[in-house]
Amino acid sequence: MKEASFWEAAGEQRVRCGLCRFRCLIAEGRRGICGVRENRQGVLYTLVYGRSVAENVDPIEKKPLFHFYPASLSFSVATVGCNFRCLHCQNYQISQLPRDHQQAIAGYPLEPAEIVRRARASGCRSIAYTYTEPTVFFEYAYDTAVLAHQAGLKNIFVTNGYTTPEALAAIAPYLNGANVDLKGFSEEFYREVVGATLHGVLDTLREYRRLGIWIEVTTLIIPGRNDRPGELRKLAGFIADELGGDTPWHVTAFYPTYKLRDVPPTPVASLRKARKIGLEAGLRYVYTGNIPGEPGENTLCPGCGEVLIERRGFRLGQVRLDHGRCTGCGLPVPGVGLEERIG
Repeated sequence: MKEASFWEAAGEQRVRCGLCRFRCLIAEGRRGICGVRENRQGVLYTLVYGRSVAENVDPIEKKPLFHFYPASLSFSVATVGCNFRCLHCQNYQISQLPRDHQQAIAGYPLEPAEIVRRARASGCRSIAYTYTEPTVFFEYAYDTAVLAHQAGLKNIFVTNGYTTPEALAAIAPYLNGANVDLKGFSEEFYREVVGATLHGVLDTLREYRRLGIWIEVTTLIIPGRNDRPGELRKLAGFIADELGGDTPWHVTAFYPTYKLRDVPPTPVASLRKARKIGLEAGLRYVYTGNIPGEPGENTLCPGCGEVLIERRGFRLGQVRLDHGRCTGCGLPVPGVGLEERIG
């Protein structure tokens, strides 16, 4: 247990958490909506500091990040807890553990310095704070990120995009990239399926852009829930207009899980249609995901159409880049680490 960051006293032994955009007002003895930050006698504590619930060495493409040191490895860590309650959560066993199991806190000791040591020993280029929501284990991620930065490693958030501006600004000097879920483009969808607000996520994405952190956006296409062409056009338009046409957009296939087991898997045709919508909106890098073998996994040069990076799932094929530029027409490809040798 460690005293939390970003909170203030709110009278009558209540505290106001300032870490995510819910800004929970928490009574003494109670927890915030994330289930892992608790008010004890007027002081807010994080219950998951140094308590990892998962660690793996993953290909960076799994995050998914396609324009961030392609073909590199990322040491991935998580704790229990999440500030969202997505009905389709793929990692609900750990993200929703406190909510679904009477405020249970699981995990094993893994200190920030040991994470960095293991990452370096595994040949990783980066550390990813992922699987659940890194915002809710911010203190743990922050301390690890500082040490990782000092050791020459990069830091990545895989996030739902609900961090407050002040918390994001604090970690920004050490945060090199993020994949942000933009789960849909209606307040109704966010309220009913996610338990949050769309405008809060959009504001956070704008903050990432303002701070200069490399971002890629992912949308899981759920049949009948967020796959209407008009909604996808607005979503793609937001990315193109406010984040920039070079921002990669990953449209990925849904598979029935958690509380949406009655919804069918995403048809391949729906992913292809979403990708077409993104390209028509002015996005230059739109990828299909969760269906290996689709041509939409490849990075294409928007200048000459050359296949620059071939992919099948998390594996790379031929790479046609010369110091981050297309070998055909010389157009530079945006991203982080693309000027280095890939593979």
